[in-house]
Amino acid sequence: MDPAWARGMRAGRDDPGVGTDHVTTTGWLSTLWLTRFSQPAGERVLYRHVDARRPLRILELGLGCLRRTERLLRLAAGVTTGQALTYVGVDRFESRQPEDGPGVTLKEAHQRLHDLARVQLVPGNVDSNLSRLCNHLGAFDLVLVSADNPARQLERAWFFVQRLTGTETVVFAESAGDSVRSVWAPLSRSQLSDLATRSLQRRAG
Repeated sequence: MDPAWARGMRAGRDDPGVGTDHVTTTGWLSTLWLTRFSQPAGERVLYRHVDARRPLRILELGLGCLRRTERLLRLAAGVTTGQALTYVGVDRFESRQPEDGPGVTLKEAHQRLHDLARVQLVPGNVDSNLSRLCNHLGAFDLVLVSADNPARQLERAWFFVQRLTGTETVVFAESAGDSVRSVWAPLSRSQLSDLATRSLQRRAG
């Protein structure tokens, strides 16, 4: 008979919601599953980054159905044992439109995330929220920018995203696509600077 961990990994390949997502303490088997076998495959680069860099302050713009967020925070909590993990999530929650894709309510997000980190959830549009909060949030170790965000709002937000980064911050942006084929990739400092410059020009115009 196959060992339980092997059956769990195979189950995870067939259904990303099954298997290691239910492990409360992140061990090397669950880390292996997340970084090498989890679906969508495009998110594995995020889990590998968290495993390698161990960020303590995470900002996510666009939470979707929370599966990615829960996985990231469980993994981050496991590799940063004994250190305070801070998470800020910005999403439209109940204000999501049909074209925004699936999501959750603010209440559900609080219920599912509050035990995983020191969590601050901010409902509303990404551009207006960041313009209001960026002077108070400080720099983050990891910033995730989901393709769920409306393009026009995101174009106006990059200037504020840049202000929330430090010399060691890594910003990942998701390419447009469906939940299976979307790809996450890190932005270089020059790419982020270009986006921020164009954002400032649009605001000035």
